[in-house]
Amino acid sequence: MTDGPRTDSVSDDDGPPPGHLTAGNAPLTLYIQNLLQRLRVLDGRRPMLWDITVTGFWVVVAVLDYSTGGWRTVARNVEAPEPLVLLMSLCFSVPLLWRRRRPVTVLVLMVPVSLVNIWAGAVVQAALLQLIPLYTIALRLPLRALAWSGLLMCLPAAAGAILIPGASGRQLVSYLWGIAFVTMLAIAVRTRREYTEALVERAHRLERERDQQALLAAAGERARIAREMHDIIGHNLSVITGLADGGAYAAAKSPERAAQALEAIGTTSRQALGELRRVLGVLREPVPAAELAPQPSLTDLDALLTGVQEAGLAVRLTVHGDPPPVPASPGRQLAVYRVVQESLTNTLKHAGPGATAEVTLTYTPTGLEVRTTDSGGAPQPPRNESPDHGRGISGMRERAQLYNGTLESGRLPAGGWHTRLRLPLEDTSP
Repeated sequence: MTDGPRTDSVSDDDGPPPGHLTAGNAPLTLYIQNLLQRLRVLDGRRPMLWDITVTGFWVVVAVLDYSTGGWRTVARNVEAPEPLVLLMSLCFSVPLLWRRRRPVTVLVLMVPVSLVNIWAGAVVQAALLQLIPLYTIALRLPLRALAWSGLLMCLPAAAGAILIPGASGRQLVSYLWGIAFVTMLAIAVRTRREYTEALVERAHRLERERDQQALLAAAGERARIAREMHDIIGHNLSVITGLADGGAYAAAKSPERAAQALEAIGTTSRQALGELRRVLGVLREPVPAAELAPQPSLTDLDALLTGVQEAGLAVRLTVHGDPPPVPASPGRQLAVYRVVQESLTNTLKHAGPGATAEVTLTYTPTGLEVRTTDSGGAPQPPRNESPDHGRGISGMRERAQLYNGTLESGRLPAGGWHTRLRLPLEDTSP
């Protein structure tokens, strides 16, 4: 016994999946939008050609209404002079050529013709073309112009009610309803257009703000990386220079000390390269592939001072007060570490042989303070505080300002240099 044919299989004739639009099942609104878009493109490229086409269409319609006698089906006076009917038909249709450039002028020219139309009793159907410049006025001009235009169009209706006492009220109401409908349609289109333009402008503004925020973020990141590289390279190169000078001095008298200096130089160089790779790693793509490591903190000050001591600078750390129960944020601890590092680097560069340094870390209930001083040693060229000639002191000030702190630096009266950093433990209003 064989199985019958399967009826649950999907064949190629089942049609596209739900929601898929093809040329045969696209919604009507899509066709209308495409058509309107093409008309807008044509209008934007050749506006005069479009105006001539629209005006020519309505001129042909008006002339056909005259030639076929269609106006007599609604006329009150079928014996109205035909030349006058033709002239009125042309006066209602030909001015449409200037409907966009001078809509109020076109409407003003049509109203007297409408009065003649009512007086003659012909009731030319082309009189309805007055609604086209009214639509343009409501779409583009201020509300005051629309109000005056509406009142102007009501004059023929009022004149008809006065001159023709037996006129049908239904015709008058239909005329007024036509004016109201065209006005509301134009206002709706205008509101929709202004709303769309506002959305587009808002999108452009948000895009510009996004680009500006990206530029600011990139500039801030470049500044942060520049500070980190300055602190890392400057400090480690100063330590290496001190170790190399000490090793060269000890090479002749104490080869063991020279070997220790060379070993310390290698260790310091490898540490500097490792830190430099971590800083530059954030600039590579993809970002998650960058090698990350914890940033230095207050617990690393001892290791920093040990490295400086190996470079030949006698330095001592003194701590006053007790650390708060909640440690300072990692950013603040990094700022303190970098300021101490930069201060000792400047001492190695400028204080000269025989200089000593002291680092004092003080905890207070609301903040922490670190003060670095050096004895100055032998006379050296003056240290330049101008940010235009060096990034050391200006970089320390930037780190302090980042956490609403203050930084003081300058020469001591008795000789030497001092740097004092004060940071609040919590963010405060600047």
